Amino acid sequence: MDTYRRCVIKSFKHDGHLHRMWFRNWSVPRSRLLPEHKAEGMHVLINRQTPIREADGGMWVSRVSAVSFFIPGQWFNVVALLEDSGTRYYCNIASPPYISGDVLTYIDYDLDVIRTAGGEMHVVDRDEYELHKAEYKYPPIIDAKTGQGLGELQRRIMNGSSPFQDEAALAYYEDWLEYMEGNLSEAEL
Repeated sequence: MDTYRRCVIKSFKHDGHLHRMWFRNWSVPRSRLLPEHKAEGMHVLINRQTPIREADGGMWVSRVSAVSFFIPGQWFNVVALLEDSGTRYYCNIASPPYISGDVLTYIDYDLDVIRTAGGEMHVVDRDEYELHKAEYKYPPIIDAKTGQGLGELQRRIMNGSSPFQDEAALAYYEDWLEYMEGNLSEAEL
């Protein structure tokens, strides 16, 4: 089926409490995925001005359109933020995605990598990772998996490997806009 499906993204912390929810995302149909993304079984989701709920119940609306990439079996996910100054990537070290119906979930392990529009890479929140590692008593396997995820993510960024290709993220977004403008009202986008 060549239809975009609405999807909710939920991230949790290691102890099971809700971290954050993105309420209005659109899952790219498998038939519209690029061959290399399809080969990896990627789940690509698009959002624009999506309502977001924080763990404390606070709500806000994203100001930047985004294309998110979730790869089965990988301990990270990638969000391409389509900003006026270029595409910036915010990457979460996280458990592999789990999908049930129209809900995608993962466990966020705090450690993040930012790739700027200019191509610079920054690992952030190491202190938060270490704090939660002690607080939630991450078992050694979690520490190993998150370390492997960080290494693979950095390798992909340095090599410009999928999904770190600005043109692909923009193409997904533009294709979605074109498709949706004919099918939904502006309020639903």
